[in-house]
Amino acid sequence: MSKTKYTPRLKERYAKEIVPALKEKFSYSSVMQVPRLKKICLNQGVNGATSDKKLVDTAVNEMTAIAGQKAVAARARKAISNFKLRENMPIAARVTLRDDRMFEFLDRLIAVSLPRVRDFKGINNKGFDGSGNYTLGVKEQIIFPEMEIDKITKINGMDITFVTTAQTDEEAYALLEALGMPFKKDEKK
Repeated sequence: MSKTKYTPRLKERYAKEIVPALKEKFSYSSVMQVPRLKKICLNQGVNGATSDKKLVDTAVNEMTAIAGQKAVAARARKAISNFKLRENMPIAARVTLRDDRMFEFLDRLIAVSLPRVRDFKGINNKGFDGSGNYTLGVKEQIIFPEMEIDKITKINGMDITFVTTAQTDEEAYALLEALGMPFKKDEKK
C-alpha cells in the first residue's frame, strides 16, 4: 500500500506555475534565483500583560489555534520602570510557520480571513522593508475562522511578517501577488 504525501495546493501552484512565471518575468538564469517564501512570523503584543498574566496565556492559546502550531510567550528583554515592566516578563505571543504549515496558513489567510475584514479593499502595499520582506497588520483576531467569538474576552491585533529570499521589494511584491495576496490596485508600488 503506497502512501501519497499531502502537499498544500498553494505549494504545488508555486512550484508548477509561479516559479516559471517569475523566472521569465525577471529573466533569471536559474530557478534557484527565483524568490521563495522562507517563513511567516505571527506576533501579537498583549496590552495590559504587566498587570494580568492570564492575558498572555489567552493570547498564546488564540495564536496556537490560528496558526495550527504551538505559540510561545515572548518575554521582555529589559526592564522599563515607567511601564511597570520587569526583565523576562511575558508580554506577547508569537509563532513562526515554515514549509507546509506556512503554505496552509497563507492559503487560509488569503481565501478566508482577509475577505472577513470589514470594508476590505485590499491590503496596503507599503509594508515592504527594503530587503524583500513584507509585514501586514491585522486589527482584529476575530477575522480568523478558528476564533470562537463567544469565547473572546478582548480584541487584539497582530503583525504577520512574510520573510522571502527576494533581494528587492519589487521581486517580493511579484512573489506575494503571484501567491494571491490581494494588494490594492489603485496605488501602484
